[in-house]
Amino acid sequence: MQNLVSTLPRRHILTFALVLAGALPVASIVSKPGFAATASKPKIGIVGAGRMGGGLGSALVKGGYEVMFSSRQPEELKDLVAGLGARARAGTVEQAAAFGDIVLLVVPYSAMPGLAKQVGAVLAAKPLVLDVSNPIPQRDGDEASKALEEGPAAYLSRLMPGVKIVRGFNAIGFTKLADPVLPGGGKLGVAMVGEDAKAVDLATTLARDIGFEPVVIGPLSLGKYLYRPSTFFNGSQSADQIREIAKTIGK
Repeated sequence: MQNLVSTLPRRHILTFALVLAGALPVASIVSKPGFAATASKPKIGIVGAGRMGGGLGSALVKGGYEVMFSSRQPEELKDLVAGLGARARAGTVEQAAAFGDIVLLVVPYSAMPGLAKQVGAVLAAKPLVLDVSNPIPQRDGDEASKALEEGPAAYLSRLMPGVKIVRGFNAIGFTKLADPVLPGGGKLGVAMVGEDAKAVDLATTLARDIGFEPVVIGPLSLGKYLYRPSTFFNGSQSADQIREIAKTIGK
């Protein structure tokens, strides 16, 4: 018994002790998928609170996460935060980057070089930075063109060295975030790319916790296939459909 307990994480040792004392039911030591309780869930910082950032953040708050939304004018997020309750708050970009155990980037690609200088060092200390942004040349100019040519995930990885990037949700329309169900039933799939094992695990857990079925299609180099609008992943596909398409790319 002593050897078994010594191999457990500290929080599990405490739980085990409470079970033996009769303070908790035996079921408390059974592992559950995802992050079991709000207290054990990582905090989320979102850089960018437009329709996509606001929608993803809202879904995460409803999924039990504490979320800080951010923008250049955080006071403009007052109504969004008030409508979501105590787990939601607003702040500056620097505050959201510091607040989040995990940080989501949902901004125009023209903002990426500035973000790299502003909070790149902070982001490099995070276990996951989820890139939900899409480079659009008509909006973002040369930075978007560079990102599309190189591949957004590879571009961002070069721009922010040391940051553990997973790219995902890029083809999903913001209207589907609150109800990720396929027309015929079943979960909506979401394609992701990433290379850091822990970052990938965290990203896929987030996706499942808000109702999606994640599919990791490969390394960051395949991030060039994840954008909107895409002829590959259109944001309306099942996980099985995404897997079949993934077999045809990057060859």
